[in-house]
Amino acid sequence: MSRHYCAICRYPQNACLCASVQPISPMTQLVVLQHPSEVEHKKNSVRVLSLVVAETQVYVGESEADFNGLREYLAACNKPIYLVYPSEQSVSVEQQPINPDCVLLLLDGTWRKAFKMLQLNPWLTQYPAVHLAEGYESRYRIRKSSRSDSLSTLEACAYMLSALDPALDVQPLMAAFDAMVELRIKAMPSTVQARYQNSNKPNCETK
Repeated sequence: MSRHYCAICRYPQNACLCASVQPISPMTQLVVLQHPSEVEHKKNSVRVLSLVVAETQVYVGESEADFNGLREYLAACNKPIYLVYPSEQSVSVEQQPINPDCVLLLLDGTWRKAFKMLQLNPWLTQYPAVHLAEGYESRYRIRKSSRSDSLSTLEACAYMLSALDPALDVQPLMAAFDAMVELRIKAMPSTVQARYQNSNKPNCETK
């Protein structure tokens, strides 16, 4: 028996997110380099991100050739471009003044996959790297990670946008994200639901 999907949010009709989506239009252009394994993942936060920030650009791939179109776009871009990736060279976005009218590049995948994407795409290192300061807590209860500082891609975007433009209300992003998480939990067997509902340690991977 085939499932029916919402034509707008593309989630199953019994898990439609439309009622929880309030669009926002930040000055910052969000560009996501998404690993192919994340595209059809049910817990993919980039899908929710794109519903709230419709201007989000998503490029799916892993190798350098997969992102030729993105590289052409960036070459013609007249805005500052930053890679969101923590490293020894990256700087905290909260400590360095950055004009919110810029482009943020984000890698969407597990830490291992994101690192591999970075290795396969050395051209990304031409852009200054930025990261979030410590202390942000994930609300992504439905995905686990070995790293306590892991955030979903949507959460990283929300915190980045808020740091760049404190006047921007990013609550619509978090509200839609929370709704997605709750709907995923409700779709689980009751015994599994109890495990997540009683958990106060929301770990996640960048997804």
